[in-house]
Amino acid sequence: MRQYSADLTPPWKKPKPAPEVPAEAGLVVEEPGTGFCGAVIRCEAGTVTLEDRFGKHRVFPMEPRGFLLEGRVVTLVRPPSSSALRPTRTASGSVAVPGARARVARAGRIYVEGRHDAELVERVWGDDLRIEGVVVEYLEGVDDLPSIVAEFAPGPDARLGILVDHLLPGTKEWRIAQSVTSEHALVVGHPYIDIWEAVKPSSVGIAAWPRVPHGQDWKTGVCRALGWPENTGAVWQAILAKVGSYKDLEPELLGRVEELIDFVTAPEDS
Repeated sequence: MRQYSADLTPPWKKPKPAPEVPAEAGLVVEEPGTGFCGAVIRCEAGTVTLEDRFGKHRVFPMEPRGFLLEGRVVTLVRPPSSSALRPTRTASGSVAVPGARARVARAGRIYVEGRHDAELVERVWGDDLRIEGVVVEYLEGVDDLPSIVAEFAPGPDARLGILVDHLLPGTKEWRIAQSVTSEHALVVGHPYIDIWEAVKPSSVGIAAWPRVPHGQDWKTGVCRALGWPENTGAVWQAILAKVGSYKDLEPELLGRVEELIDFVTAPEDS
């Protein structure tokens, strides 16, 4: 007797097999059912984890024809080696060094104004700083900066970099920064009133950071203008969670932090 297949679907109605693509780290795909688009960060038995540009993670089953790659239907498969899943770039955009151990801390330091500044620097540049052995510490403002620098006593083998908020000509911060004269200390800054503003509005999901009347606490004013809870600590954690990489920060901050890292880690004879 002739054997017949249980599948009676005419050949011309059967979907064509989709090309198989290894789910390697950094591959950007879209899950059409939800519209979620992100880069592969993890691949486990039968599932793949994607991270979108806001830093949000979603786990999806690796089903046949389950994803879109540049608009084309594909089937994600597990890479031949788990090593392929190691990220090639850090959050700052530097080349990643998988398995690298943190360097013993240098004598040099980077000082930032507040806790939020320190948390943002750690989130984006943390991997780089550990490899370089650079410790970031935060101050409670910069009013006493000259005496803080004098107490640190920077030298050729212990350079000091300082990141200042709202560093614009004629401001109080500008005058304080000008009073630091050690050749082994570098004071740089960004133009924003607060480090919150250094996060791109689009990354937070707003059109722009609101203007806050002079004399009003800036963070509180922002929360009121945007209808956010006036718990600025909790709001900051929500903002920070939206920062996935350097792409979520304004270039005016990126350049200054990179400048400080280069200064603190420069060879002693430079």
